[in-house]
Amino acid sequence: MKSFLANVWTKRVVATLSLVYTYFVFKFAYFSIFYDIHVHQRASLCLAISGVSLAALIIMLYTRKQIFTRIASFVILPAMLPVVLLYFGEWGAILPIIIVGIIILLLSGASEGLKTAIATIILLMYIFGALGYFLFTSFFVTPTKEKVIETGVSPSGTYRYRIVNTEDSSNGSTAVYVEPNTADVNYQMVSFTLKNIERVVYLDRPSDDEVTIEWTTQSRKEITDYLNSISDQVELSITDAELEHIGYTYDNKLMLTTLSASRKFALGLTASDVDPVPLDSLNQEQLDFFGIGKEPDGRYYIKDISDRMREALGDKANKRVYFKDLTDKEWKVYNSDHIDAPTGITLFNVKKYHNIRLNTLTDEQLAYLGVSESGDVMILSALRHDKPAEEGAEPGEDIITADKKIVFRYYVAEIDDYYDVNSRHFSFDLLN
Repeated sequence: MKSFLANVWTKRVVATLSLVYTYFVFKFAYFSIFYDIHVHQRASLCLAISGVSLAALIIMLYTRKQIFTRIASFVILPAMLPVVLLYFGEWGAILPIIIVGIIILLLSGASEGLKTAIATIILLMYIFGALGYFLFTSFFVTPTKEKVIETGVSPSGTYRYRIVNTEDSSNGSTAVYVEPNTADVNYQMVSFTLKNIERVVYLDRPSDDEVTIEWTTQSRKEITDYLNSISDQVELSITDAELEHIGYTYDNKLMLTTLSASRKFALGLTASDVDPVPLDSLNQEQLDFFGIGKEPDGRYYIKDISDRMREALGDKANKRVYFKDLTDKEWKVYNSDHIDAPTGITLFNVKKYHNIRLNTLTDEQLAYLGVSESGDVMILSALRHDKPAEEGAEPGEDIITADKKIVFRYYVAEIDDYYDVNSRHFSFDLLN
């Protein structure tokens, strides 16, 4: 048994477990950046993490001279920096891992000089990281005092809401937040909720005294008919793939935009008419005026190529240049060519639009775009008690600030992708 444990291949295999432990440390760091932590059983969580960390420490000490363990010893403490800063106070979950990181760094098989250099760098990371985080939260985060008035879940269980009264320097406010109820990561002793994914669906200043939330269920067709009855200008923004599925080509959605008054007059419009103008709506004479050509199959190309554009295109300038084939850089050069030099006025731009009017879509197309057949709709009522200006005066009448107002529709949330729980974007808001 002794020879088996002393065998270098045994140690190399066991050393892979140190990478497994390190992986979970990095996952914890990832969660600290993008999720809020909610500990349900602090003592049990501390014991569980301590037990796993102790086992990992024993394994790493046994394999401390192996390359996998040396790598783990160098990265555990840096990985824990965001956890320490963002989950500050959850010491039952943090300290066992920090202790393991310190011990294995000091006792790893690396040379003393390398360990000293790594330890110094890590110490400086913690010092400057903590200082930077303290300065940010002190000077750039507005101090407010929030009080959660009510929480609840929609009938389908897909969404949850909270009503929050905020006390601040602007006489306070009442806000209603809605977020997905299906994006949490739940474990027996702890759960994690995504940061900054909730949306404000109602905000009123100063704060309201009574807010009543009702939920109802509406079908896709009901909401579509209602929105179309309000306006025939309601538009959705969709992707290229979705446009193609619905039946549009790339060129169908090319538009003239940022039109100057003179260019509007050339199209028979008035100066007050709103762009964009679809290229598909122009005749050949009008297209020629803008230096744009059109193939019989509907593809648009650049007819008049400037010297700057030729330089940007390189060898491509020797062939017919279609708008569909332009890179982002070439698009910028093309549109910057259409600026009146003496005045600096933009004459026109050509852009690809992804908007499509709601009243042109069928129910089947809306289903393809991800709109469920039916879903949750929030209805809100709110009132504020009129407080007397002078002490002892009779209170005034209640002020109704919202009366059975629809403030959230699942339909809009799904079309506009309010809750893309799979995307991760770094922002300063994650530090709040």
